Amino acid sequence: MSAANPNALSANATARQDDAIYQNNERVARTVEAEVDLEAKEIRFGELYESDPLLLPDECEYQKYRILIRKVAFAASLDKNVPRKGRVLRGVVAEILGHREQ
Repeated sequence: MSAANPNALSANATARQDDAIYQNNERVARTVEAEVDLEAKEIRFGELYESDPLLLPDECEYQKYRILIRKVAFAASLDKNVPRKGRVLRGVVAEILGHREQ
């Protein structure tokens, strides 16, 4: 939060998209086919795209969850059919660490 705009963090938090993964309040990936399994404490994603800024060993936030990506079945830097997608990760499994503070 900056002194010039004390509401910057709260404005950022309310503008979050349901199909996005965040790190340090920045969108770092978009999601497709997310399935939350609370019993297994996992979220499985069919695909993450626009994920170039995503730092895999670091904690992330997805919707109301704090997560850590544990498995990626396939990764590609460029989908020739849809080059605007950036880095694409498929078959992604993330561990649910807890709920994020809002």
